[in-house]
Amino acid sequence: MFHVLAKSSGPLAPHSGYVDLLEKPKNKKDLKDLLIPVQVYSADPQTRLGITAGICILIKNMPETKGDRYEAIYSFHLGDYGQISVQGAYVTTEDTYLSVTGGTGVFAGAYGQVKLQQLVFPFKVFYTFYLQGLSADMPAELLVTPVPPSPAVEASPAAKAAEPRATSPNYSD
Repeated sequence: MFHVLAKSSGPLAPHSGYVDLLEKPKNKKDLKDLLIPVQVYSADPQTRLGITAGICILIKNMPETKGDRYEAIYSFHLGDYGQISVQGAYVTTEDTYLSVTGGTGVFAGAYGQVKLQQLVFPFKVFYTFYLQGLSADMPAELLVTPVPPSPAVEASPAAKAAEPRATSPNYSD
């Protein structure tokens, strides 16, 4: 098991946001899809590990809970460590589990699930990976003791600035 924190760089990160795919329905919320390239940090969060990239397609607006349900398909790009692909239903108002559908590098052969804890929608998510099928040992950088998930958690200034001492090897940007 390992943890990471994903956080956009601001209210709408560069190259991220919402994309209208349908005309605005009458008397209903706009139907939009969420593009999700955001920075990924270690769970302590002292190290910039890479990014997530993918798409979340809005399936259902749930006004009774002030949330949405999406179908999510995306990958974690973690530099020299490799990539992890995930997919599944993502509910914005509760902890959600997505399927791990594969990986590369140290994650080759990976399967299992990842728990999403929404801290600040859509800008900050805490992930806990439950992986099986790994043939390589996990790098120590991924096995750090996590900070308690909280909306107040921030990456270290060095990790945010992607300083060499605060990035994983060849981290993805």
